[in-house]
Amino acid sequence: MFRRLLAPILSVALFAAPAGASEEDAASLGEALRLSDVFAVMSDEGHAYGRHLEEDMFPGSGGRHWEELVRNIYAPDRMIPDFNAAFEAELARQPADIAAMLDFFSSDLGRRVTTLEISARRALLDEAVEDASRLKLEEMRAERDPRLSLVEEFVVVNDLVETNVSGGLNANFAFYRGLGDAGALGAEMGEAEILSEVWAQEDAIREETDVWIHSYLAMAYAPLSDAEMADYIAFSRSKPGQDLNRALFAGYNAVFVNVSRQLGQAAGAVLAGQDL
Repeated sequence: MFRRLLAPILSVALFAAPAGASEEDAASLGEALRLSDVFAVMSDEGHAYGRHLEEDMFPGSGGRHWEELVRNIYAPDRMIPDFNAAFEAELARQPADIAAMLDFFSSDLGRRVTTLEISARRALLDEAVEDASRLKLEEMRAERDPRLSLVEEFVVVNDLVETNVSGGLNANFAFYRGLGDAGALGAEMGEAEILSEVWAQEDAIREETDVWIHSYLAMAYAPLSDAEMADYIAFSRSKPGQDLNRALFAGYNAVFVNVSRQLGQAAGAVLAGQDL
């Protein structure tokens, strides 16, 4: 399932059992979802984002020290505990039918979907591939490609745009808070001003999120038949699918907020050391 986040299989130590689930079930779910592959890709995406952040905020001033800071912030073994705590708490709160989740993601279709999602996510690390995926989406929309109706249904069933927009706004707020922690914001930039600045970005974040999600999914699921897409959507619409979706977003959002605040603190420290 897409979460703008997607490596070795998770061990029980990395994926503890939520209430009502055995350790074996929890470890099996982590393996079926290939969550450690997800965090490996997230780490690579974080390194790329760190380079862009340096170019935008302090070109040429970050150097090796900045690279090391970003590498540490996006280290999978630092992100996974934050994810686990929120993910497990959400699964335990529901409570969730882990057996049904395992049934789907251990099936031929579930394994294929997971492989396609991760492969596409890795491919998008190449900016040329991402540009091509966006052009392909424009072409599909212009031609009213019927596959887009299935992609759109998947997006709506999983509430992918709005949930990612909410997560993006929270992450941006955390980034500004991190800048403030490092003394890189003026005294006039209090919490109310930060909130205003973040909310002003909502439309741009929604537009970018909508394009990214649809282009990514259209590329990732291109090898699936319409019937396979319909089966995946049916699972996503089921209670186990919805419960898993909420738990994954809870875990990833916890990671993004923590990572974003650390990035803000690190970027603020670099800015504070410059003669601005």
